[in-house]
Amino acid sequence: MAIFRSIHGVLLALLMSGSLNAGTPDDPLESVMWEHTRRIFLGDVDYQFDQRIRIDVPAFAEDPAQVPIRIDASEFAGNIERMVAWADLNPIQHIFDYYPLAGGNARVALRIKVQQSTAVRAAVLTRDGHWHVGYAWIEAAGGGCTTPSMGNSDPYWQSHLGEIQARYFRRPDQGARLKLRVIHPMDTGLVSSIPEFYLEQLELRDPEGTPLLRMNLSQPVSENPVITFDLEEGTQGHSLWMRDNGGNEFVRSL
Repeated sequence: MAIFRSIHGVLLALLMSGSLNAGTPDDPLESVMWEHTRRIFLGDVDYQFDQRIRIDVPAFAEDPAQVPIRIDASEFAGNIERMVAWADLNPIQHIFDYYPLAGGNARVALRIKVQQSTAVRAAVLTRDGHWHVGYAWIEAAGGGCTTPSMGNSDPYWQSHLGEIQARYFRRPDQGARLKLRVIHPMDTGLVSSIPEFYLEQLELRDPEGTPLLRMNLSQPVSENPVITFDLEEGTQGHSLWMRDNGGNEFVRSL
């Protein structure tokens, strides 16, 4: 709850200071939080809004605790240092950092929690040090970040914590698509008496243990995460490695 109060405190302070207006002129979505989140996630460096980064979201999030999003930055494949995604009006805004490294082609999909209707951003840092920002708007009834996970009322997750299911599919344009699901409550820490408990790190490794892609995850990723990556090659002999904020490590060979 402390993080939730902190975000609202920052928003109130900006409104009272007059530095947060009804919208930011250069933001296509005119989000009141753009300048604040830009400083947090991009810093004071060059950036541009770029429609080559496509974010697919539902017209309306019927279940705010399980909102599917798909990010396609494949036009920047081979030129990406880092991708970061966040939701402007979530109490915990950061969703993930993604590093395609040698194996990923910058298409990733997953489900997230949203607290209310919000702008969602995916920013790509290219090797020239420039940020390219994609954007979409999610309409939602809200409450996804402060709803207890189903796992808290079901003992199943305690005996199956970290259980990973994964499968890859051949893509018609070469390469492969990896889809995985892992049992984890992904608790945000915003529900009374339920501490935060979530997956923090994910790596796909080659047979020698070298990471082909890496993700740093945050609490807004949905319970029992389902994540899809497009890869430049198959996953034979590869493995998935994950670690949560409790120090638990999970490994599965593919």
